[in-house]
Amino acid sequence: MTTRLRPPRPPAAVVAGGGPAGAVAALVLARSGHRVLLLEDGGPGRGETAGPAFKIGEFLPPVARPLLRDLGLLDGFLAAGHPVSTGTYAAWGSASLHGRSHLFDPYGHGWHLDRLRFDAFLRGAAVAAGAEPLRATALRREAGRLIVREQAAGTLTALPARWVIDATGRRCVIGRRHGRRRRQDRLVAAYAVFPDRDAAGRDHPAAAEARTLVEAAPHGWWYTTRIPAGRLVAHLTDVDLAEPSMKTPHGFWHALTRTSHLRRRLADHDPAATPVPRWAPAHGLRLTPAAAPGWMAAGDAAIAFDPLSSQGILTALHTGARAGRAVADCLADEGATTTALADYTAFLERVATAYRDNHAYAYGQEQRWPLSPFWQRRRTGGQPSPGMA
Repeated sequence: MTTRLRPPRPPAAVVAGGGPAGAVAALVLARSGHRVLLLEDGGPGRGETAGPAFKIGEFLPPVARPLLRDLGLLDGFLAAGHPVSTGTYAAWGSASLHGRSHLFDPYGHGWHLDRLRFDAFLRGAAVAAGAEPLRATALRREAGRLIVREQAAGTLTALPARWVIDATGRRCVIGRRHGRRRRQDRLVAAYAVFPDRDAAGRDHPAAAEARTLVEAAPHGWWYTTRIPAGRLVAHLTDVDLAEPSMKTPHGFWHALTRTSHLRRRLADHDPAATPVPRWAPAHGLRLTPAAAPGWMAAGDAAIAFDPLSSQGILTALHTGARAGRAVADCLADEGATTTALADYTAFLERVATAYRDNHAYAYGQEQRWPLSPFWQRRRTGGQPSPGMA
């Protein structure tokens, strides 16, 4: 396998990762007048997809509206017609179901995203602004160059770039070589997407439900929500507490039938048609440092959240925009590098502090199973694990 150098006129920056954080970072950089390459990995990350029609990470809260407007993306996003989210129902802290509506939210309603279409929309906006797409997988950064594997030729390529933004998600290809990742706990998600129509082509009665349902359970919690691909059902627990049977359709279905409220959303589904569950890491994760001269991490590569927060995509958009602006400032004036890095780091610290406080408060509201290892761990901080994750 040979390593070759791309033609002259190297990019000012390379953004590794074509998800929301990477696409927005590339968009901001391109609009600032810098030549930027946007690497799109041809294969999904581990645990990211459930078949060709679905990508996990499906909720965008109402507060995303002003950010999308500032980025000049709101009109195009709204035109895409992603299904509306009107709020949540939750059985959390008690067996009763309580509702929270977006009716009085100053930003309006949220959205249940078609993630594949949403990500493609953001990448398209970045390319329209001047970012240059490249189908390649980032491997490592060394001596001021990013080593990638180009998919078209299957060869290794060294990309010279003054700056690299790592938006490779939880894989954190670049950042993990320069910083330490601290894992919050051992949370994993087992999930499946149930079709909205039965064998006769009839819609299930719950197909029009516009709210997400969250239900706490003795050894974790569940949620279900409507997405364009059908009904997503997910169970969250620690990896060492997960029942082996949950890896099978029968075991997954049997477990969800033990819930009180969620099972009613699936009452008209055929148990024999339960999809094979998929698994994905869901623990909180923080990279420190997340930025240094020549590189910066954004999205899940910098900070990843427990899905209970419902803030993952919003944070990816914010960190992508902030990282793009910070790198643009550094490219325009090398003397601004120290300040730009400090500002970006401080921003991430504010995000992390708010997340920690909200996470502790939310899990602290559930006191029904004091002897459960899952809930005991949340009362003691979730047993964080330092080092590589």
